[in-house]
Amino acid sequence: MFTIWYFIGLILIGICAGFASGLLGVGGGFLIAPLQFFLLKSIGVAPELAILISFGTSLAIIIPTSISGAYRHTRSMDNIIKPGLRLGIFGVIGGFIGGFVASVIPSKTLEIIFGLLLLFIAFNNIVNINKEREEARIPFNWLTIGIIGLGVGFSSGLLGVGGGIFLIAILTALLGFSIIEAIGTSSIFISLTAIGGFISYMISGFGVSTFPYSIGYVSIINFVLIACFSVPMASVGAKMAHKVPQKKLKMIFSVVILYMALKMLSILP
Repeated sequence: MFTIWYFIGLILIGICAGFASGLLGVGGGFLIAPLQFFLLKSIGVAPELAILISFGTSLAIIIPTSISGAYRHTRSMDNIIKPGLRLGIFGVIGGFIGGFVASVIPSKTLEIIFGLLLLFIAFNNIVNINKEREEARIPFNWLTIGIIGLGVGFSSGLLGVGGGIFLIAILTALLGFSIIEAIGTSSIFISLTAIGGFISYMISGFGVSTFPYSIGYVSIINFVLIACFSVPMASVGAKMAHKVPQKKLKMIFSVVILYMALKMLSILP
């Protein structure tokens, strides 16, 4: 089943996703999950199993990867620690619930949900590409923290991503965060949120998943190979984020997400 090209593919995913995680504060799940899915299908894994392994393993990889990026961001911005931790507390709960819900929803439905959400976020960023910071439209209090944390956490567990792509859009569009502040806060948030989803995928797939060398829907081989490269690259990406102009960061963020949205919706081959 496993070929040298499969292992090379995992290494390349780790390098790209790790750098993107640190640079954009997104955990890398928006790359790790779909790219693993395409790679698993290429070696003959059934789509229904491939999508769940991709999501579960993605969440496991996101934990050490995002911690690496978050550490680098907090060295430059200590004001992001408190909001990141507060949101993350609720994110863990939402992620745990979302992970269990994902195991009972058809894989094609998950792909369409993921693609449409990414498409919405990409267009929102393109429309606001020239705005460095928007006015806060809602207060940042415990009520909004709970709603946002649970909601983004649920989408994290459901779709196998850290939730950073959704959280950054919310922080910049509704709460008045600058893009670099949102990226740093997101890095902390997703390192916590991914834990809930990861645990639920491990439990729900226990005794069900037929993929070799896996615990539930978490592939040990995929986790080790991708994480070995994504963790150090996340630190590199986070360091680079503080040197890139905010408008360029938004542009990079939008283009990458738009591409992945079209890929998941099967609009692109």
